[in-house]
Parts: sequence; C-alpha cells; structure tokens
Amino acid sequence: MKSLLGTLALWLLVQSNALAWEDSAAISELFHEQNIAGTFVLYDVQTQRLVGHAQERGEKRYVPASTFKIPHTLIGLTVGVVADVDQVLPYGGGKQAFASWERDMPLREAITLSNVPVYQGMARRIGLQRMSDTLALLDYGNGNIGTIVDRFWLDGPLEISAVEQARFLARLAADELPVPPEHQRSTREILLLEQGEGWKLYGKTGWQNAPDPGIGWWVGWVEKEGQIYSFALNIDMRSAEDAATRLELGRASLRALGIL
Repeated sequence: MKSLLGTLALWLLVQSNALAWEDSAAISELFHEQNIAGTFVLYDVQTQRLVGHAQERGEKRYVPASTFKIPHTLIGLTVGVVADVDQVLPYGGGKQAFASWERDMPLREAITLSNVPVYQGMARRIGLQRMSDTLALLDYGNGNIGTIVDRFWLDGPLEISAVEQARFLARLAADELPVPPEHQRSTREILLLEQGEGWKLYGKTGWQNAPDPGIGWWVGWVEKEGQIYSFALNIDMRSAEDAATRLELGRASLRALGIL
C-alpha cells in the first residue's frame, strides 16, 4: 500500500508540473528553411503554456555550457565568494582560447564575453559541496555536478533541457528563486541585452564543445507590458557560422510569436 501511495504521489507531482504544449508551425518553418536540427521553447508565464518547435527535443537534457553562467553567478553571490557583479576576478593567467579572456574582469563583463577561466576560478573558490548544495536549491536540470568542480557545465555530468531552462529563467525573471532577491536583481541586470518602449530582452548564449561541432544554446526572457516570456533554443552546431544562427533563429522565433 505504501508503495502504491508513493507511486501515486509521484504521478500527481509530475502531472502538477506538466505544462500544455502548443506546436508553432511558423517556428517549425524557420527551422526547416535553414535546415537546422534543434528546438525552440517559449514559456508564457501568464497562461502557463509552452509554445515552440520539436517538443521531444525540447524535453531532452543537454550540457548547458555557458548558459550555466546564469545560475553560476547566483551561486557565487549567494555563498559570498564574490561581493557583487562589479568585483574584479582573476582569470588565472596563461594563454586562453580567446585573447579577450586574458585579463581579470568583473562578472558584469565576464558574462558578456562568456569568459570561461574567470568563472572556472570562481567555481574552484565555491567548491564542490557548496556548489552542489546551492544548485540543488535552484532545482536546475539534473543537478549532477560530478567530481570536477570547474568543468561539469562544459563536459557534463550536469544537463538541462530547453523546457527546464525556460522554467528556471521564468523564476529568475519573477524573483522567485530561493536565493536573496538582491542577487537575483544583480544577475538579471548583467543579462540585459537590449530594450525598447515597453519591453526588455535578456539572454545568454552557450556552445558545448566550442569551437567544434556540439550543442549551441540561446536562452533568456522578454519582459513586455508587464508580462514575462522566457525562452530556450538549442541547435546542433555544425560550424563557426552557426554561432550567429542561434541568435538569428531565436530572434526570428520570438518575432513569429509576436514577442519582439
């Protein structure tokens, strides 16, 4: 009986977390026109529904790559290894993949340049236990960071789906994560990409296995007329040219839905 009740409770929990999915023919056409294998998920917080392309892929987990810099920033601020997003952090010295990474900088700049060594240094200062404990609070993907504290978001075992990304970002946008509100505000501030009359666009890219073929991400949210629309795109990265494709396809998808 206890086993049956436990199974029923789990089923009810899954059902309560399930969201209605609506396929978008317009977005699917965008992917097909460019012959891109991938998914786009939009989470409309007000209506509690998902709209997008390739639902099965949208629910499949992948390594988050540099999109992990979003929760990573929250964790660094929350455990106190960095005082604020303007504190200058060391990159560690030595030759890096990009010359722009070869200097110390604050998180405000490091997240824009996607500076891996700066965030790796912060991860080592956070440590495995605090990283794991705080990530569990955030309910981010599979929550598995393994045993290598400065590589788990680049190589795995941490994985997250596009649907999970969108739902996580909706909570960040609405100030609903279980970490101090001031840290959520600071993280939102450094993710702002652009704004216009009545709207703001926030986002972060990621590329697993860059610059070689892998999975490319663009995740974020739009605040428009008092509403929150979070989104997540991932595609198969075939070459360096696909770095721009992530943004172009993501923006086109948002326009197709009337969000931008």
